[in-house]
Amino acid sequence: MTVTAAYELDLPMYDPTGLDRDQRVALLADCQRRHWLARTPLGFGVMRYADIVAILRERRFHSALSLIPQMQGVAGTSMEERRPSILSMEGDEHTRVRRLVAPAFTPAAANRLRPYMGEVIAELIDAIDARGECEFVADVCDPYPIPIICELLGAPRADWQRFSQWATDIFRIFNQNLAEDFPAIERASAELDEYVRALVEDRRRAPSDDLLSVLIAAEEAGDRLSTDELVRLAEAGLMAGTDTTRNQLASCVALFGAHPDQWAKFVADPSLAPRVVDETMRFLGAVQGTVRVASEAIEYRDVVFPQGTLMFASLAAANRDPDVYSEPMQFDITRESAAPHMSFGSGIHYCLGAHLARAELQEALVVLAQRWPNLALAGTVEWKPDTFGIWGPARLPVQW
Repeated sequence: MTVTAAYELDLPMYDPTGLDRDQRVALLADCQRRHWLARTPLGFGVMRYADIVAILRERRFHSALSLIPQMQGVAGTSMEERRPSILSMEGDEHTRVRRLVAPAFTPAAANRLRPYMGEVIAELIDAIDARGECEFVADVCDPYPIPIICELLGAPRADWQRFSQWATDIFRIFNQNLAEDFPAIERASAELDEYVRALVEDRRRAPSDDLLSVLIAAEEAGDRLSTDELVRLAEAGLMAGTDTTRNQLASCVALFGAHPDQWAKFVADPSLAPRVVDETMRFLGAVQGTVRVASEAIEYRDVVFPQGTLMFASLAAANRDPDVYSEPMQFDITRESAAPHMSFGSGIHYCLGAHLARAELQEALVVLAQRWPNLALAGTVEWKPDTFGIWGPARLPVQW
């Protein structure tokens, strides 16, 4: 058996810089066809479903979230080094925190919020219904998840605009413009930290039925979460549950606008909502990939990846792998597949809020189908730059 160093392989190059969405999809498909691995400007890209699952489940490949400043050439500004969150923890620390919080993120916990999700999306629609048209990102997607996160955490709904701005600013860390954006990120992070700490102390004195109270009460064999851990978890919930939902909902509606026959199918049968959400996330996920770093020299498929090697797991490529999905380039809301889409990741960093995200998207889309059955695009969709880590439409004009 011959073992080859990764950097000695003759591999296709995946560099999406300057490409539009269709060109990126074509380049991904070409790289995937040629090899399971590709070179990227910062390391390697994993292109096939089975290998992406394996890499994400290999615990020696760690989350690269804390390396984002370094990858963008900005030194000495990593928030993650000072305040590690569940999104970047590894090993025993991650296992312990995830074990304590997992009971708060069950399907039953998400389902309890479904009536409130319906109320929020209905209120947003009521406010603009008479107009017959809107810019869907600003009018619906941006405000939709924040009141739900406030309800989840037990924060007053009146504070949703503050949460919205904090989420927008903190998520700038993924936009590859950190040198310019870092002051806004730091300021938002500090304000959110102060707010959540006060909220935690209030819940310690007067528990409620919200997520923070559940996490404060979480205990296993005498182990409890510290105040710092509770604050980081609440902040991670805001980060993971806001911009992703905004962009995914916008992507869903943009996708339906391009496939009116599929929208008509859904309008005729809203019970398809679970399949609709999974298929839209497979076909056009807001999270296109995730990055891991080799914590030591790792051998996989007779290839050795040196310590420090960056591995970009292309979730978008996995979701269109022809070895896994029949007719992967076809958008079909009635699709049945034994293989789950990869937009929530895999392994120990599989999205903790997956049940909540699915519920939010399902409830929003069902209400839209009922209220606006003739929903259609009213102009050209403007997409965010491909440099954005959480990606989707920047502007989405629709009419009904």
